[in-house]
Amino acid sequence: MSTTAATTTRVATLADLAALEGTSLGTSSWIDIPQQRIDTFADATDDHQWIHVDPERARAESPFGGPIAHGYLTLSLIIPMWDEILTVDSVTMAVNYGLNKVRFTSPVPAEGRVRLSATLQSVEQLPKGGVQVTVAGQIELEGSERPAVVVEAVYRFFE
Repeated sequence: MSTTAATTTRVATLADLAALEGTSLGTSSWIDIPQQRIDTFADATDDHQWIHVDPERARAESPFGGPIAHGYLTLSLIIPMWDEILTVDSVTMAVNYGLNKVRFTSPVPAEGRVRLSATLQSVEQLPKGGVQVTVAGQIELEGSERPAVVVEAVYRFFE
């Protein structure tokens, strides 16, 4: 799955996150996107559009020159990549709270590789405990100057 180790930010407690606002949290390792993963995602989501699941037709007719990953497949990989980027030792529960912005800026070809780089934009205390963090991320596509996805994600952490 990976040939490049992740760069991870590790802090002891949620209180330590505030000092990291505006800084890069790191970069995940690369994740491979083989055709099998695309086909499995198509089965899970019932999205069998030929640009994803028919390699021969995609090579012959697609403007992308071959099959591409679903945008939402690429976006969903933010979960394992995010787990590599930030560790807060005291956290007992973390939840994905949502996305403020998502743009699919470059198609990911089958057999491509992606990784996440992220910057901590803000840390807010929640009224009943925990913090909400907003993260600016780019899912980079190996060999491309343009990211595959630009995302602003919101997570909630609890101790």
